[in-house]
Amino acid sequence: MSIHTTLRYDDPRAAIDFLTSALGFRELNAHAGDNGVIAHAELAWDDGDDTAVLALGARRGVDDRFDTGRAVLYLTCDDPDALHARAVAAGARVVMEPVDQDYGSREFAVADPEGNVWSAGTYRMTG
Repeated sequence: MSIHTTLRYDDPRAAIDFLTSALGFRELNAHAGDNGVIAHAELAWDDGDDTAVLALGARRGVDDRFDTGRAVLYLTCDDPDALHARAVAAGARVVMEPVDQDYGSREFAVADPEGNVWSAGTYRMTG
């Protein structure tokens, strides 16, 4: 994988808990700074034979040049309805209910506790 998405959170532990319980990420590692707050963590998203890695950490204040605010991310999956049900059961705020798109994908979207929008569906980029 040549692109690694990185997100900043006010509460990275809560973000990890949400992403693993609601969306099925796997926690690979998490490293806390001297203050006990997670400075860097890596989570895996498994999609069939492919695995993507998401990095995340704590916001570092207004001078953090790498904190760009909220993001919209897309996860590919074979069964978006099952993933949607999992996310709802974990308390995710639904942004878009599952829908069949004109371009052939079935998708939904939820927001994490800090407002990042996670879309998931069957759409896969062609190479």
